[in-house]
Amino acid sequence: MKDSYRDGKIILNKEISKGIFKLELEGDFTGNPGQFYMIRGWNGLDPFLPRPISIADVEDGKLTLLYEVRGKGTHIISNLGVGEALSVLGPLGNGFEDIQGGRIALVSGGIGIAPLLYLAKKLQGEIDLFSGFRSEVYFLDEFKPYVSNIEMSTEDGSHGQKGFVTELFDPKDYDTIITCGPMPMMEALARICEDKTELWLSMESHMACGIGACLGCTIPTVRGMERVCKEGPVFNSREVVFND
Repeated sequence: MKDSYRDGKIILNKEISKGIFKLELEGDFTGNPGQFYMIRGWNGLDPFLPRPISIADVEDGKLTLLYEVRGKGTHIISNLGVGEALSVLGPLGNGFEDIQGGRIALVSGGIGIAPLLYLAKKLQGEIDLFSGFRSEVYFLDEFKPYVSNIEMSTEDGSHGQKGFVTELFDPKDYDTIITCGPMPMMEALARICEDKTELWLSMESHMACGIGACLGCTIPTVRGMERVCKEGPVFNSREVVFND
């Protein structure tokens, strides 16, 4: 981990779907699938907190991030242009490790598709992607060189199958399932998989510092409360205690 903020020069900041932006930064970046960077695109104390954004891809001299405009911070970032600089801290957190081969299903909900691209490039095995969206679909073409099959669902039925992404496949068909997205989706997957299929979760939580100091992103696990930014974001589903 880099222990201080540094500048990353923007080489792309493009809206690829309504409110969804692909951001590319030029610089000497590293990271593993599942890790994230804290991003700050403004001076002063308003907004006070930086924004955590998952690594979508890392190549020589370039970091790719995908983000959704949700509040003041991401709105500011979305208005920055090519050649401007962002302050970044990372890579942070623990990513996907010890994932074996075999048949692997990547399951995303909305912006949760972001960290799965870099993972798809690194995994060994037969990989299928299942992605769920509210209405508009995005970022799927990026996966085509790295997965065997792509299936999608939308809540309004405008693309792919109408309904939820969890209805697109049978977990028993896979050795491992890896997912990122809204908590209800990941909780539903945990119930469906139970002990039949290995399930890895990239958890989302409100983060303040990104380095484990503030304890603002803790979640209940079988070991007690743990920090998403430090012990996670990646957890095995057997480690997470979901609400009844």
